[in-house]
Amino acid sequence: MSWITIVWSMNAGACLTLAGISLLVWCKQRENWVHLVFSASAVAAAAITAFELQMMHCETVGQYEALLRWIHVPTWVLIVSFVSFVRLYLHAGRPWLAWTICGLRTVVLILNFIFTPNLNFRQITGLHHFSWGDEIISVPFGIANPWGLLSSVSLLLLLIFFVDATIIVWRRGDRRRALFVGGSMIFGAILAWHVPLVIWGIIEVPFFLCFTYSGIIAAMAYELSNDMAQAAHVARQLQTSEVNLRETQERMELAASAAELGMWMWDIVRNEIWITDKGRILFGFGASEKLDFDRFRSVLHPEDRESVLKTIENSQRTGAEYEAEYRVILPDGRLRWIAGRGHVDFNGEGQPIRIRGASLDITQRKQAEEQLRLTEATLRESKERIDLATKAAGLVVWTWDIPRDEVWLSNKDRALFGFSQGEKLTAERIRSVVHPEDRQLVRQLSEDALRTGREIETQYRVLLPDGKVRWVTRRGRVEFDADGKPLRERGVLMDISERKYAELQAQQQRDELEQLRQQRTASLEREVSERTRLEREVIDICAREQRRIAYDLHDSVGQQLVGIALCAKLLEEQLRGERPSEADKAGMIVKFVNDAARQARLTARTLEGADGVGDLKTALQSLAISVSRNCSVKATVTAEGSSLPISPPVAAQLYRITQEAVHNAVEHGAAREVQIKLAFNHEVMVLTIRDNGKGFDSKANGNGMGLRIMRYRSQCVGGSCDVQSSSEGTVVRCRVPREPQLAAFGLP
Repeated sequence: MSWITIVWSMNAGACLTLAGISLLVWCKQRENWVHLVFSASAVAAAAITAFELQMMHCETVGQYEALLRWIHVPTWVLIVSFVSFVRLYLHAGRPWLAWTICGLRTVVLILNFIFTPNLNFRQITGLHHFSWGDEIISVPFGIANPWGLLSSVSLLLLLIFFVDATIIVWRRGDRRRALFVGGSMIFGAILAWHVPLVIWGIIEVPFFLCFTYSGIIAAMAYELSNDMAQAAHVARQLQTSEVNLRETQERMELAASAAELGMWMWDIVRNEIWITDKGRILFGFGASEKLDFDRFRSVLHPEDRESVLKTIENSQRTGAEYEAEYRVILPDGRLRWIAGRGHVDFNGEGQPIRIRGASLDITQRKQAEEQLRLTEATLRESKERIDLATKAAGLVVWTWDIPRDEVWLSNKDRALFGFSQGEKLTAERIRSVVHPEDRQLVRQLSEDALRTGREIETQYRVLLPDGKVRWVTRRGRVEFDADGKPLRERGVLMDISERKYAELQAQQQRDELEQLRQQRTASLEREVSERTRLEREVIDICAREQRRIAYDLHDSVGQQLVGIALCAKLLEEQLRGERPSEADKAGMIVKFVNDAARQARLTARTLEGADGVGDLKTALQSLAISVSRNCSVKATVTAEGSSLPISPPVAAQLYRITQEAVHNAVEHGAAREVQIKLAFNHEVMVLTIRDNGKGFDSKANGNGMGLRIMRYRSQCVGGSCDVQSSSEGTVVRCRVPREPQLAAFGLP
């Protein structure tokens, strides 16, 4: 057997093998027509290979004419299959060009059987036999048929079709398919032009279309097999993802239960509500009770029902996030405040199909808000009583903000002295209503009080808008900061005109008037003292309430939000590879929860005072135990020379710095180990917090809120705080003098 027969036979066998495999795939996946089209292409390529092998070994002109006529049939099948493959698989190529090629090729096939001997030749006059690699090959020569130009035109259109489709696929971004499939088709269409050149007698070589088309078949087979391998890989990943999704759902349910969240979903189309066991407890539903929207509406408080329904209707209409706070009536008659939040899902036609969300019991928070409202009402009532008292006593109460040079007066007192409501009052503007003969005295007394801190008590005349002159007595006190700089002056003015005029009119009444003045002054002092006492009491109450709210926010709400954020982040990472849209939703949950956690921490830090923490070493060990237990982070404490005394303010600040550093390491640095070390020498105490987290960019994040708070706290006890971060972890080092000079400003 000659090498030509072996090579051409192997080519045909390979094509038939690929055709059989694709046909079996199509039989199992009838909807995938690409495999059937490829199978037809491979069979046609094998048939062309067989025809070419017979044509090369023809000995008579008649045999060659018959073979050349019938080779047009598999050629028609091959070209139509190629065009169909491009349209079905690559989704490219212009439809009108595809129909033109198929139609023109069909006309060529019909004319081929009308003309004798075929479309390519009017007459084959003979066969030229020549040796090709020790093999005798037959090549025809004769008179070419002009109608054969139709075949060349269809070949040209096919080349244009392949180029256009390849460009579209390339621009679409699928460059590998453009190179493999489109490139092989373009190359094959170019090589096919040797056929008309042989027919016209320009070149004298045998037909080798089979290898031209076999290259295209090989590229098509490679892409199809690659798709099948990817499909199998995706199927395996999908199975794994389903298992992970079930585990994630179980974890989310555990997290929601730990955070006392009720997760729910309302199927709008079927009017069915699914809710977790915790959610059923929140709303007072039975464990096996079937729930729908009417049942949910029945537990709403009558005063809140309409607003909740309007909020839900607005979310369904606009797609806005559902967010509402309302009361529900439990089966035992108790009221419970619920905070609900959800997201609406829409179908392809823009119709709402379901709402997913969560509900949280906020009864305690509402009770705290009500208590705060009552406290504020009490403060307002106290202020009104003080105003009434000052009005009844004929007093003018004022406050001078010295750094900004602004004087506060009530609207009533502004009108008394002729000041407009929106006018900015300065010390010089206040002195402008003082009698010209008394202005220098008032100025000198103010300067002496600012310099020495002595209380101001003087009498002078003022000019009222109606031209009258009134005598007033002024009493005030200057307040200073820790550096001895004056901050503000508070005081009162009292009209003593009648007393002064009475002194001028009757000397004999002077003693009586003086006694009256002393009595009224004593009364005023008692009132001022009482007001000061009330103010201190109110401040103490507010401070205690602030600390309580801060602890509730930080220890309850803040930790719960962090737990939710961690679970949601895990969900996002697990869904990112295969379900990016669900991962984006989980990312939104992470963002919202992190924002809420940061806001809760910020509020807690704002409300929290610089409380003492007792023994610093014991407090740090308790913190390490809490972190190890709640965050699964190894935390250790080493205290050298812990028997040395540490003042309560210093211990409080060092403890708060440690809290902030550990929080940053766990939440932002994803650390698995934190080391806390407290060391002493003859001059300073050194607190070091070291973690093995991922660190942060000190240039981009070196002025974050947490770092500024730590530096600020160290400054409050006369120390310094240094933070160094790299990819191997973060080190926070705080140095405080053994006998610190406490700063005079408060903590954030």
